[in-house]
Amino acid sequence: MALLSGRRHLKARQRGVDRAALWQLVVTLPTALVSLFVVAAVFTVISPVLGALMMVAWLFSGPLVFHRRTEAAIARHFMGMCRPSPADARRLEEVWGEVTRRAGVRQETYELWIQERGELNATAAAGHIVGVTRHAMDRLPNSQLAAILAHELGHHVGGHTWAGMLADWYALPARTLGRWIIAGLSKLVSSRNRHGLAWGGCLSLLLLLFLYTLAFTLGMWWLVLLVAVTPLLISWLHRRAEARADDYACGLGFGAELMAVLAQEHQNRTTPPPTAPWPNSTPAHPSHPGTAHTRVKGAHRDYAARLRHLQQGIHPPKR
Repeated sequence: MALLSGRRHLKARQRGVDRAALWQLVVTLPTALVSLFVVAAVFTVISPVLGALMMVAWLFSGPLVFHRRTEAAIARHFMGMCRPSPADARRLEEVWGEVTRRAGVRQETYELWIQERGELNATAAAGHIVGVTRHAMDRLPNSQLAAILAHELGHHVGGHTWAGMLADWYALPARTLGRWIIAGLSKLVSSRNRHGLAWGGCLSLLLLLFLYTLAFTLGMWWLVLLVAVTPLLISWLHRRAEARADDYACGLGFGAELMAVLAQEHQNRTTPPPTAPWPNSTPAHPSHPGTAHTRVKGAHRDYAARLRHLQQGIHPPKR
């Protein structure tokens, strides 16, 4: 990594909101409305006044993720992050200084934390935290470490981190309720008890009747349709955000280094785990059938797509 290269002056605009972040907020709006209804319904059962107060409190709870102490608590307790040791802090300060100098961003705007995960990766959290995995700290040279930090800075500058945090927070009650309903119905329908099977069938029919009434009788088919396709749209927007953050890192001059990291992670995710020799052969990482294969296959598609995108950006095809 060539130090003291690139931009040295601060940009007048430190961060913004690109289309991927903006559309993520727009797409999540129907699910957020359902969440607001869920919060109001649960507390209105206790007291109508409490239901109204909780609706207002829920609406104003989202911006708390930008409060530094709240953000630090979320990073520590829910994302498994911790503050770096003095030695790690000195190394990160040197690498992060080069990244922010090239980007024209204030170095002190963001805090670097360590995340105990076995991946060559980093994570952008809420508004001010970038988490670097311990595996990346131990395995990557400074140039490649700077590449993944530049990628995460691209998420922050593009507004992907805070938009994603707000979207996930406001959609949490609706998604939790949906998971509970699906899990309960699946357990009843798959049970060998005929009473449980009967209850599962009746509740499934009631759910279908409710959705039919909501969509066609009350004319809110658009809400049902949007909530149903929201997960697909969110997944597509996440891929767009990753591509934009890759472009940002490439624009700062870390394209080749980022491609090397992605290629290494792609190889780690697609290479099957080693097995012991026969006759005492046992899986190195036992799991449920199909779980590991599905996860590796999904990661294979993501990293392969990002590698192709970066390859086209660095070496565009000749016409």
